[in-house]
Amino acid sequence: MHLTQAIKRACQVNGNGLATINGDRRHTWLECRDRVAKLAGALRKLGICDGERAGILSLNSDRYFEAYLALPWAAAAFVPINGRLAAPEMAYWLNDSESLALFIDQPFVGMMDDLKPQLETVKHFIYVGDGETPDGMLNYEEILTQADPVEDAGAGYNDMAGILYTGGTTGKSKGVMLSHANLMSNTMNCIPALNFRPGMSWLYVPPMFHIAGSVAVTGVTMVGGTHVFVPAFEPTAVLTALQDEKITDLLMVPTMINMMVNSEGAGDYDLSNLKTLSYGASPMPADVIRKTVELIPDAEFVHAYGQTETSPLISMNGADAHRGEGLKNELFKSCGPVVMNSEVKVIDENGQEVANGTVGELCVRGPIVMLGYWKLPEQTAEAVRDGWMHTGDGAFIDDEGYIYIVDRTKDMIISGGENVYSAEVENTLYQHPAVIECAVVGVPDDKWGERVHAIVRLHEGQAVSEKELMDFCHTLIAGFKCPRSILFREEPLPLSGAGKILKRELRAPYWEGQDKQVH
Repeated sequence: MHLTQAIKRACQVNGNGLATINGDRRHTWLECRDRVAKLAGALRKLGICDGERAGILSLNSDRYFEAYLALPWAAAAFVPINGRLAAPEMAYWLNDSESLALFIDQPFVGMMDDLKPQLETVKHFIYVGDGETPDGMLNYEEILTQADPVEDAGAGYNDMAGILYTGGTTGKSKGVMLSHANLMSNTMNCIPALNFRPGMSWLYVPPMFHIAGSVAVTGVTMVGGTHVFVPAFEPTAVLTALQDEKITDLLMVPTMINMMVNSEGAGDYDLSNLKTLSYGASPMPADVIRKTVELIPDAEFVHAYGQTETSPLISMNGADAHRGEGLKNELFKSCGPVVMNSEVKVIDENGQEVANGTVGELCVRGPIVMLGYWKLPEQTAEAVRDGWMHTGDGAFIDDEGYIYIVDRTKDMIISGGENVYSAEVENTLYQHPAVIECAVVGVPDDKWGERVHAIVRLHEGQAVSEKELMDFCHTLIAGFKCPRSILFREEPLPLSGAGKILKRELRAPYWEGQDKQVH
């Protein structure tokens, strides 16, 4: 239960194999281990060791990967920073975590004039970009090459490996403390669930600050695979990397997959090397998964469900659900059974476990559950009760143990006394051929209490009226679930750094002036 065990094993089983590919930079596993040990030595000289924290504000890269492993090697903890935050939000994460250092990439240097004066604990700025090092910063390659390698400090088990802040889409960000045991337990789940194996090459597409983006750091390393990096998601860049680097595996969120398969010329790329495409973080519209299967017919598809507080994988729905009868019967809409080393249950508002098929709040227990929220004992006690993590997700479990997420419980709309789960309405809207993107929220309504309201973006060149779209929904779901109003917009819906649609931002204008956020 040591994160550093992964890189040691990679060196034993595939020492001369490629560890990382970042443009023209390529390192073997033996070279990678030496770089990690040297960076850990440099960090220890700066006082970043023995439980201290360091932030990482960077696009995806091999240097991000090395820092992610070097900090635990030095017995320190990483604090990934969402690069889409404003300076005050970044400052909050760094100050709250009491980070002593910040790894910073070139695209974020321009923020320093705003960010630096707000920082209270950061003493060292380590530049991980290329080109000239900005004034007042240490150069990553210089401190690494000038340092002597150090032995692994031996942190592991219940020692804190990192603090990963929640996205803040539903309120103030909380720092999720994850231990070595948490992350290694997740690794042991991911190896079989996501089909990690020797000889694989993994492409990093979601930002590595998000736990879904970094889930492969230890798993792919443990099997001695190769890590390949694109700085950030862009459909053409991803398709090009898949083709040119002969990528075998990757994970994306549904929003990214939707953009990729609908991008111009997507079918012109050679994606024949792709063996496994994993997805998660939000519901996958039926038409998107079907189109993706058509684009990459030989790949296996895996629906991974989890959250930061559970390190993150809770359940996995595999290839059988995405082909043949599984695709026909829409089994892919489930996120599968619970991972091997944990257990789940669904409870009602009184905390009582409910029967299979009944919607309630999903709870999970096992070694994947976080240490707690950083410096927030009351919120920790509320989230984790008797060892059970209360996910906040509305779900039911069928008789075969398959979990179905119907929505975030706080996104539930109560209209005319009926519960409406917005994910179900969104999945219906996505089945209309004109709809490329949508979000469903509850808005105040004098007659119904709350009204089901949809915000919709159409494919370029497509047209459909509000009435036509409402009538379409009425053919697929109960009338009380259908949107009673629709707002069409031309610009893409706002996304969090993890690629999730920011419903809070879309919902907020309708609730201005309300004393409560329910109606």
